[in-house]
Amino acid sequence: MARRIVCFGPGPKFKGGIANYNTALAKVLDEFDDVEVYLVSWSQQYPAIVPREFVDKTSKLDFLEGTKVKVNYITNYNKPSTWKATYQFIKDLKPDIAIFQWYNAHQGIPLNKIVKRLKKSTDIEVLFDLHFVVPKEDSNVDIKLTRKGLKRADGYIVHALKTANELQELFPDQKYHISESGVRTKKEDEKSVIKLFHPIYSIFEPQPEFDVEAFKKENNLKENVFLFFGFIRKYKGLHLAIESFAKLAEQRDDVSLLICGESFWHTLDNKKFGTKVKNFFFGIAKAIFTKKEDDEKNYRPLELVEEFGIADRCMIVNKFVPNEDVHKYFQVSDAVVLYYLTATPSGVESLSYNFKMPIVATNVGHFPETIKDGFNGYLAEAGNIADMTAKLNQIIADPIDRNNVDEATKKMSWVNYAKAILNG
Repeated sequence: MARRIVCFGPGPKFKGGIANYNTALAKVLDEFDDVEVYLVSWSQQYPAIVPREFVDKTSKLDFLEGTKVKVNYITNYNKPSTWKATYQFIKDLKPDIAIFQWYNAHQGIPLNKIVKRLKKSTDIEVLFDLHFVVPKEDSNVDIKLTRKGLKRADGYIVHALKTANELQELFPDQKYHISESGVRTKKEDEKSVIKLFHPIYSIFEPQPEFDVEAFKKENNLKENVFLFFGFIRKYKGLHLAIESFAKLAEQRDDVSLLICGESFWHTLDNKKFGTKVKNFFFGIAKAIFTKKEDDEKNYRPLELVEEFGIADRCMIVNKFVPNEDVHKYFQVSDAVVLYYLTATPSGVESLSYNFKMPIVATNVGHFPETIKDGFNGYLAEAGNIADMTAKLNQIIADPIDRNNVDEATKKMSWVNYAKAILNG
């Protein structure tokens, strides 16, 4: 009899790395002959006052085309009746495992309700796949909501030892059994932690027919292209990437910076009445719950391009990139710049590895675990512009062999990831 797995998280109609991740996980599990997969998704992931467009309205490429994965959009953050409906739907499916994607502390409220009901009335194994434990933008209530959301799980999946350590700090009295094989503990006083990795995105692939040189010429890109890719958020340190690149551009005339991503908090028309209402109430909520230094309202790093006088050295694609166009920006680039302020395992890092792209990153978070300095990338001292500039220069002077990137990630496949989850 086939095992039935529920992958709970944003479905493929949503933007962003977590939607891609949950979709990729469902897709690879579907490849196993003895597994039946249901993707149970949010219909709305966040409070209605959040002023942002989360739905992907541009992509034409369907990653689940040709699979048997069944997608159901049920859970609305703002409607508790859908939380109960989600519980009932999962309960009626009678899955062996339900995997919940954890990436936002405020979702701890509905997820606690759903999992509490599941654990009370079923023997389903509930795993939380942790994209972070300590939030990137700490607030007064995040830790409380994280504890509330995670406490009822049978076990956890982490992508870095740092995350496992943070889990222990969050629940200091809980004993954990850490396994890389996926074998679960049998001890009643322990919970299993499956220590894996962020798998390499096989859903995005290089296109051999794509004319790299023609694209570079059309967009005035120089010989050496650095890429910043993904949502523009403060913790991702685009301002540091731009400043260090500006210093590099003073030294060399053969470099370009390709900035490719949507400004996270600037996706709605601010002239519309509905947007104004959302901005008003969301502003009040942030003032109450968010530390002033974590407020991204005025984070506009793209303005630095003009300030530093490097507009002629930069190509800016300030919008959400459709799935079918992602490959272009990686194929024309020579290195990815991840000058993050804080870092949990990154979808952009994983995506880069699928294109065998070397990375220049700051030595924060998990990056020292995955990037071996001088082998598959370079690590710079966070906040040190001189060192970050030097690392950009170094990857040109002493380029990384892309075979090294491939070698460093051979074990990080979705198939290996899925096998560990199914090894319970």
